[in-house]
Amino acid sequence: MSPSRLCRGAGCSASSSFRPTQAAGCPPVTRRQFLGRAATAGGLVTVPYLVPASALGLNGEVPPNERIVLGGLGVGNRGSGVLRWMLPEKDVQFVATCDAQTSRSARVKQMVDAHYGNTDCVTYRDMREFLAARDDIDALLVTTGDRWHALASIMAMRAGKDVYSEKPSCMTVAEGQTVVETAKRFRRIYQTGTQRLSEAKFTVANELLRTGRLGKVHTVRAHIAPWDAAEMRHDWLPAQPLPPDNQVDWDQWLGPCPWRPYNESYVRGGWRGFYDFHTSCIGEWGAHTFAQCQVAIGAVDTSPVEYGYVDNPTGDGMVTRFADGMEMVLHRGDKYWRGSCGVRYEGTEGWVAVADGYPKPDVSDPALLEDSEQVVRDYVERTGHVMSHVRDFFNSVKSRRPAVAHPEMMHRSMTTVHAANICMWLKRDMKYDPVKEEFLDDPEANRLRSRAQRAPWIM
Repeated sequence: MSPSRLCRGAGCSASSSFRPTQAAGCPPVTRRQFLGRAATAGGLVTVPYLVPASALGLNGEVPPNERIVLGGLGVGNRGSGVLRWMLPEKDVQFVATCDAQTSRSARVKQMVDAHYGNTDCVTYRDMREFLAARDDIDALLVTTGDRWHALASIMAMRAGKDVYSEKPSCMTVAEGQTVVETAKRFRRIYQTGTQRLSEAKFTVANELLRTGRLGKVHTVRAHIAPWDAAEMRHDWLPAQPLPPDNQVDWDQWLGPCPWRPYNESYVRGGWRGFYDFHTSCIGEWGAHTFAQCQVAIGAVDTSPVEYGYVDNPTGDGMVTRFADGMEMVLHRGDKYWRGSCGVRYEGTEGWVAVADGYPKPDVSDPALLEDSEQVVRDYVERTGHVMSHVRDFFNSVKSRRPAVAHPEMMHRSMTTVHAANICMWLKRDMKYDPVKEEFLDDPEANRLRSRAQRAPWIM
């Protein structure tokens, strides 16, 4: 395994987990050379009895210097689900987790130790200490609350880590821009957790559009969450006594958000629906479905140029329009699909719709699905992206090729989320320039592209 593929950024110091230790000025010793020298050393070293098979890459095991060393930030309920997808990967070793809530770190440690059959997983409470101390970690799973996704990813990439971040991966346009800039500057691999981009049924829908089998596509439809509203709360919950600092580090839990008094409901997930912490019903599912639509229509490097205000609390029915005339319509209900996070693509020759729970997409003509398995195989061969979102990330960590849900794709689809929210908040139609990344002739809207961040938790 070439250490160059884990170049740590400007200094280009590769991870030690992928590089054998050697004395200064000495050429590296390969495993084969080591075994050969051991065999000729007069029997003084009997390798099979001293080195376990896992260390030599035998019995299907991956040698330690070929493994991706993984850590976690803010791994809670959703994060534990993602981690369960990651732990079975044989070339990945999860070694440490950090959380402002010690009870959550303890649960992650218990799960990881049970998986590996040891007690080696280390827990941390302070993110800065964690990032500084663990130079051995190659990649981080970031599954904090929404308010922390971008800043935690930025801090991790600056520390030389590749990042798999849960969605929605930024709270503002400015945060998304900084994630893109940081990944580029420090040459980091980044994957946002829009896992439907790595599911076969959604891939089939996207490929039917891309290959022209729906004719000229004029409209795509994207599901937004059927709870909460676009307008979020700007108040805060009543103050409660702070728990001991060794249970919850409240300052770190808040992170870049404005100071708010502690309330237990926040740390139990009750932060949703508050402007300080959330991206509304539009961001909740739009982070998935906007990304899905924009990848399908080839708009991974742009965003809609027009946003039409709708006079309802949620954004249901909003029409967004790209520069080429393509319309993406936001829908809260299930008229166009069954299940959650649905998308539908409509063209002159047919349509396709898919959502969670579908064994295969719905289509206007069953003939569209006759070769669906071949469609997926062709996609994998053409792109190199596999039908596993976490595996796609780990493959990119090794190859240094961009992951399917790379920073620019995340930023542009999340810009659509933020612009749609701003349109609803200001209750007027909006025009947006995706090249300059600013609203046209609207200083009030442009001010909402960023938020003040509370020191020391700033980008």
